[in-house]
Amino acid sequence: MTDQRPGRAADATSADAYRSRWRPLAVAVYVVALAAWIVTVGVPTDPFQMFAWMWLAVVAWRFGAPARVHLAFVKDWWPAFAVLVAYLYSRGLSDELIGVPVHWTMPIQVDRWLTGGNELPTQYLQDALCGDPCLRSFPPAWYDVLLTTVYYSHFVVGLGLALVLWVRRRTDWVAWLTRYLTMNLAGLVVYVLYPMAPPWLASKEGYVAESLPRLTGRGWEDVGLGGFHVVLASVGNPVAAMPSLHGGIAMLVALWTVHRLRSPWRWTALLYPLVMAFALVYYAEHYVIDILAGWALAGLVMVAVGRWESRRDAA
Repeated sequence: MTDQRPGRAADATSADAYRSRWRPLAVAVYVVALAAWIVTVGVPTDPFQMFAWMWLAVVAWRFGAPARVHLAFVKDWWPAFAVLVAYLYSRGLSDELIGVPVHWTMPIQVDRWLTGGNELPTQYLQDALCGDPCLRSFPPAWYDVLLTTVYYSHFVVGLGLALVLWVRRRTDWVAWLTRYLTMNLAGLVVYVLYPMAPPWLASKEGYVAESLPRLTGRGWEDVGLGGFHVVLASVGNPVAAMPSLHGGIAMLVALWTVHRLRSPWRWTALLYPLVMAFALVYYAEHYVIDILAGWALAGLVMVAVGRWESRRDAA
């Protein structure tokens, strides 16, 4: 009987060469298409758009692979995206599920206590970086572009990391996605039990005497992309502020990086949650206490999921 393995190896080598040759063009087409979508439609933020663009990224990277290879993405990812879709839309109703009153004054008092004064950190940063008074109509500074980019990265970094891990090593993908989804669901539980208003809403409703405008997206307005936060607000929940998942997911990414890598440069990952926290407070999206709660939740998720994995592997 003739051994077909050498022929199969040759076919595999030929297929790999084909994909390597056409991959740069496929990736370039993907990048151009994504840029056109961002300019004409807007930056992807919801799970549906993220799912589609992540799938297309894999198709471009593995251009020329059999259809079953591309369909494996849908098979592996649909449960995670179903959870994220449920999170996105249930988050908008979380303060109405059991009728818990919205908390307004606690974070104001705690933030003033943390800073040892009568001025909120958000007020101090807006006075220093935006103007006194601070108006959203003021032209953005260079740091607004940076901070808006960091703010938006929340929607792509966690899932982007998951996508890279899915392509490279599935066991790490499962481990990271478990932590990422647990973080989102834990945040949702807290939103139901403890609805809390952010600084911009407290100011709007008169709980803070000073004007604290919501500056989110301000840094991208000159290029026509500053309205992404308005789209998010249509399905979001304005009183789902405690804990800050923007701050918490950023810390989760940093903790994962520090835990998994061995390079001494891994500690620079901690700059990410710090810059994110600065943006959130400056833009009046969150109080400092929200961010600290998000960081604490990230640490709790890392420890709890790690222990669960250890017990599962030992069983």
